[in-house]
Amino acid sequence: MLLAKRARGEKALAVLLDPDKTDEGQCLRLLATCGPQLPTCFLVGGSLITGQGLTRLVSLLKAQTNVPVILFPGNYLHLSMEADALLFLSLISGRNPEFLIGQHVVAAPLLKSSPLEIIPTAYMLVNCGPQTTVSYMSNTTPLPYQKNDVAAATAMAGELLGLKVVYLDGGSGAQMPVSASMVRAVRQAVELPMMVGGGIRSAETLRELFAAGADLAVVGTALEQDPDLLPNLVANTIAWNN
Repeated sequence: MLLAKRARGEKALAVLLDPDKTDEGQCLRLLATCGPQLPTCFLVGGSLITGQGLTRLVSLLKAQTNVPVILFPGNYLHLSMEADALLFLSLISGRNPEFLIGQHVVAAPLLKSSPLEIIPTAYMLVNCGPQTTVSYMSNTTPLPYQKNDVAAATAMAGELLGLKVVYLDGGSGAQMPVSASMVRAVRQAVELPMMVGGGIRSAETLRELFAAGADLAVVGTALEQDPDLLPNLVANTIAWNN
């Protein structure tokens, strides 16, 4: 999907839903705000999932929509075979081998025989404010906010390693989005499709990141606080592509 959209020069919008924070009623209310114009895809997952709602949420989205549902796993336990795809995240901004390859080895036998589309993803955390859950749980240090050259070199390494997508993420609840200048630097360094998430709270920020080179914007926390923001973000994504 991302490769095809990038080839056509189209932008995309993903809504990230945390199973611990999104029950059936909240999910249905969020979908109702959009009407017929839905985001490009849904991401389901998070760094820490304490409940049993992941598969229920995936099933609900599959029943209510016709857009792809993609898993965003915090570890190898965060799997549902009812989803369409999985971001196979290698946390290349950190130096913790557990999230570079360890969790992947445990999950590989399950994923190899699964119906899921596996998307090898160069996952890069960016310091966008106070420590986030993903930084704490992964025991890694995010990329410094202003170090565009480090981000570009890290993305290049991921591309040379054969990963298929770059994901720059400020993390859940990030105070500010990844800077447009960092997105631009990474865009100039690699040809891979680029996802950008964390701290996106307005259509203006969405357009700024698209202009800098993001192919897909990921919005999560902002919609937990204001579900009515979603139709505006969807409309701006559609308008950009037209």
